Amino acid sequence: MTTTYDFPSDLLAGQQELHQVRAELSALLKRLPWSVEPLDAFSDDNGWRKVERPASPGWSADEQAEVEKLRQRERELAVFVSTHRYWSELGGPDRVTARSQLKHAHETPPEDSEETGRDS
Repeated sequence: MTTTYDFPSDLLAGQQELHQVRAELSALLKRLPWSVEPLDAFSDDNGWRKVERPASPGWSADEQAEVEKLRQRERELAVFVSTHRYWSELGGPDRVTARSQLKHAHETPPEDSEETGRDS
């Protein structure tokens, strides 16, 4: 049987916001050019695999500021979640298990086939 933990609401909110900020940052980085600074296209086939990149116009000042803002918020939230006073109440393996559960607390649990009357 899996132990469930009664996480404080501020810890749950911090973890949820951390997930959101990381998703926003990831989506933004995927949309931006591959290089922060403007660079010419290049091709290199001297390594163990060929690497090619198109020319990059670089990031605008606004794009750089947005990335930095999200990275700063991500750091703040990661520190908040990882150093929350709740963790001092748990020891050893319980702390590890609880941390893992917190990371997935926002996910809806899969429906149990016995409770719904459906077969797997």
